Amino acid sequence: MKYSATAPVKIIVLGAGGTGGYLIPHLYRIAFSDENRNYRIIICDGDIVERKNLIRQNFIEQDIGRNKASVLAERYAGAFGIECEYIPEYIESEQRLKELVRSDFTKSPWTNAKETQRVILIGCVDNNKSRAICHKVFYETKDLVYIDSGNGEHTGQVVCGIRQNGRTTFKPVGTLYPDILKAEDKLPTELSCAERAVSAPQSVTANLTAATAVTSFLYDLLVTGDLTTRYVTFSSKIISTRAETVKKRKRRTEKWHCLKATKEESTRSIPSCLS
Repeated sequence: MKYSATAPVKIIVLGAGGTGGYLIPHLYRIAFSDENRNYRIIICDGDIVERKNLIRQNFIEQDIGRNKASVLAERYAGAFGIECEYIPEYIESEQRLKELVRSDFTKSPWTNAKETQRVILIGCVDNNKSRAICHKVFYETKDLVYIDSGNGEHTGQVVCGIRQNGRTTFKPVGTLYPDILKAEDKLPTELSCAERAVSAPQSVTANLTAATAVTSFLYDLLVTGDLTTRYVTFSSKIISTRAETVKKRKRRTEKWHCLKATKEESTRSIPSCLS
């Protein structure tokens, strides 16, 4: 997939915990180094930093008690001189997410915008109910890049879904893994205090590996402008990563020459294109 090298970009990150916390510094670094486009970055998370988070998330003791989105947005936006934007809440409604992924401006004869703003949604959430919301909004949006990251203690996957002009060119995580759309887990605000205290185990290496994979997707899209990977699965325990790449289609002219050669050789014993 080819991506515009100059179009302004709005990036929404859902989740600033395990994976999001390690991704966010690299996200601002990419924006800082890219002189060809304007960036708007919005970090969303309603959680606060707890002492237990210091073990495997990108926080320090002075952050305890503060909102995760505000800590990371202020820290890294300030470090790279980029405007700081964050929402200290969980995004749990389709309508709210639709508003966020809507382009701030589009190219038209009545505006001065040279290119329509592109939108990238990054899901670093830890529940499938939030993914189901992202999945539905993805298919109801005309143009959207939706990168989802999910992992357990040692294994996980990062999937890049893409909508262009109302068509799905790369399938999102909910299509590749349909079981996540049937999950009966809860949204963060629906959890009780006891349920909040119990979290699925995740190693810091799994979080780092997932964040690195998401960073690679973003780098290919925004810096090189050419995305050749659909999704990645990984195991941090055995240090293994497997990528599903985009299969290039044969050119129509190559196919025509092959068919022509086959026809010419049909009177012989071995067709040239089948030998």
